[in-house]
Amino acid sequence: MPKHGKNFVNAEKKVDLEKVYSPLEALQLVKDAAYAKFDETVEVHMRTGLDPRQADQQIRDVVVLPKGLGKAVRVLVFAQGEAATAARAAGADFVAETDEEINRVAGGYTDFDVAVGTMDMMGKVGRLGRVLGPRNLMPNPKAGTVVQPGDIAKAIETAKAGRVEFRLDKTANIHVPLGKVSFPVESLQENMAALMAAVRKARPSGAKGTFIKKVTVASTMGPGVKVDANAALAMEPETA
Repeated sequence: MPKHGKNFVNAEKKVDLEKVYSPLEALQLVKDAAYAKFDETVEVHMRTGLDPRQADQQIRDVVVLPKGLGKAVRVLVFAQGEAATAARAAGADFVAETDEEINRVAGGYTDFDVAVGTMDMMGKVGRLGRVLGPRNLMPNPKAGTVVQPGDIAKAIETAKAGRVEFRLDKTANIHVPLGKVSFPVESLQENMAALMAAVRKARPSGAKGTFIKKVTVASTMGPGVKVDANAALAMEPETA
C-alpha cells in the first residue's frame, strides 16, 4: 500500500526533494503544493544542534508574528479586581477570577489557546499545572504570559495579535506555525523573518557548533520543502 494518498504524491511532484530553496521560494512552493479543502496552516520545522538534556541549551521564547496566524486566538485570563475588569474590556474570552472559575479549569476546562495570569494570582494558578502543563497552557513569565495587573490588557492584545511561543522539544527540534496557506506569500515571509530573528536572538549560551542544522516549511497536509538554513537565519523583520 502507498504511504501517501494520490493528492500528496501529486503535490510532492511539484517539489524538488533534493533542492534547498530560498525562504521565499520555499513558501511559494508550499502554497502551490497545498491541496486540502480547508485553509491549511503553514509551519516551519527546525532541526537544531542543541542537546535538550542540557540546561544551558534550552530554548523557550515568544514572538509576535506581524501578520498574525489567520485564526481567532481564544485567551483565558487569571486575574482579580481591577485587572479582571480590564481583562474583560480588552477582549479576554474567559476570565477566571473566583475560586469557582479557577476550579472549572482544574476540572479540565481547556477551551482556549493562550492562558495569561497576573502575578498576584499565580499562587492559585500554580495548582493547575497538572491540567495546563501537558497542554503547554501554563502561564509563564519567560513566555510573557505572567504579568503585572496593570499590564494585562497589553498581554491580551499581544496574544490575540499573533503571539506564538516556540520551544525546543525532546528531539532537539522546533516547530512553529507561520500562518495560513491563503496568506499572500509576502505575509508568510514577514512572519518567518520575525520568527527567525527571534530564534537567532534566543540562541542559548550553551549552544555549540551549528545552531540551526535544517529548516523545512510545509502545510498541514503537504510535503516538506527544504529551506537554506543560513538564508533563513539571516532573515530580517521589516521595521516600521
